[in-house]
Amino acid sequence: MRNQFEADLKTLQEMIIELAEKTKKAVIKSMSAFRTENIELALEVIDEDERINKLEKEVNELILVIITRQQPVAVDLRRNLTAIKIAHDLERVADYAVNIAKSTIRIRSRQENLPLENIEKMHELGLDMLTKASEAYRTEDLQAAKEIGEIDDIVDELYGTTVRTLMSSIANSPEHVSNIMQMAFICRYLERIADYATNIAENIYYLVKGKHYLLNQ
Repeated sequence: MRNQFEADLKTLQEMIIELAEKTKKAVIKSMSAFRTENIELALEVIDEDERINKLEKEVNELILVIITRQQPVAVDLRRNLTAIKIAHDLERVADYAVNIAKSTIRIRSRQENLPLENIEKMHELGLDMLTKASEAYRTEDLQAAKEIGEIDDIVDELYGTTVRTLMSSIANSPEHVSNIMQMAFICRYLERIADYATNIAENIYYLVKGKHYLLNQ
């Protein structure tokens, strides 16, 4: 029974890591669509989201089987509870990738003098956080989890600065308010992606330590 339990936990970990990779690819693809104004690529992100939803469902079904069959306690139970939360957080990140794709489709034309460099930086930092989160989950590395919380502070600062710049540009380009608002939404989606990566890091702390820690406060 224990051998089966260990095999199930290994499968669960592999599924979570696969979910993390698919989610990260969705974010990369959505931002590539935004960067290149590629509507077809944006539509691919939207269409492929169902695969991520399906994988999250499969993760939850496996966890239910493990808990029902093995009735785990202590760290083994935390491992399963953490997996549920991380799978949910990853699925939400994928949803924000879809939102970025939808905003990309709604943007009609790109204006000059908008803070695209900041948006790209938020994207790069968010990807770094997701990569660290996946690795920290695989290795139960608390140092990597801690670094995610520190990066989130940088993303928050970039978000505030970038949105203020976007909002102030409306006065000079009122005819482009719709497009500017969509870019502000994209900033918000990237900020939320970073928040969910931080949630994953906090859940890794819970898995290892058995206590809840807030890394971005």
